Amino acid sequence: MKTNLTQAGLTQTGIVTLVGAGPGDPDLLTVKAARAIGQAKLIVFDNLVSEEIRSLFPDTATKLYVGKAKGNHSLTQDEINQLMIRYAQSGVDVCRVKGGDAFVFGRGGEEMLLLAKKGISVEVIPGITAASGCSTYANIPLTHRGLAQGCTFITAHADKELTANWSALATLNQTLVIYMGLSKTEMISDALIANGMDANTPVAFIENGCTQNQRVFTGRLAELTLIKEQNQIQSPALIVIGEVVTVANQMHWLEQLSERSGSTDTAPQQMKLTA
Repeated sequence: MKTNLTQAGLTQTGIVTLVGAGPGDPDLLTVKAARAIGQAKLIVFDNLVSEEIRSLFPDTATKLYVGKAKGNHSLTQDEINQLMIRYAQSGVDVCRVKGGDAFVFGRGGEEMLLLAKKGISVEVIPGITAASGCSTYANIPLTHRGLAQGCTFITAHADKELTANWSALATLNQTLVIYMGLSKTEMISDALIANGMDANTPVAFIENGCTQNQRVFTGRLAELTLIKEQNQIQSPALIVIGEVVTVANQMHWLEQLSERSGSTDTAPQQMKLTA
């Protein structure tokens, strides 16, 4: 998608490309995203862009790390916005690389609108969002016949107070995927259980999804904080809640059975699971 708002007389203004880099594995980059990164002269990138993807940045490109890790923002969002505006208005094309998809809890929409208001052309390249990529690499389908006919993505991060409709979320009977929820596990489990979700509902943590360091831990909703603390789970980590987590447990059992029988027909094991 390209929004061409460059005005007459401003033809030398640079273009900003918002690139969704996916959840970590460079093989999950779209062809368009890989091309944009490979041709970039100036790259502005976030903390969630994996080291493997950063290694693909051209040696000739200027690389500006802007952080955005929880509690350790190298630049504020406003500072990042002004940085892109300044370079684009000086005639430099900007490749803005974000983890996952820029339009899924990535503030890409905010950046696009602000740049457009400044008369700067914006191109958006979608990426695989963490909920899809990480759950798939963990053998957890977001939907599964007989278990979940839908899924809901929410973020536990908010500028002020988190105002999720916990009553609705607890009774949707869908897969629930929570971004940036690691520091709020107790609140999440308490709120869902208080609003009617079964305390035994299967849950999973996916840490460093779609990377060589991926770890997956499963358990019950009532144990959410305990699982986190016992396994010292660190950010970035995704929380998946719902019956679909049982599919991963079944796959783990089948992989163990295959290893004992010497068969190599199943997919390679990618998970570390707890009961």
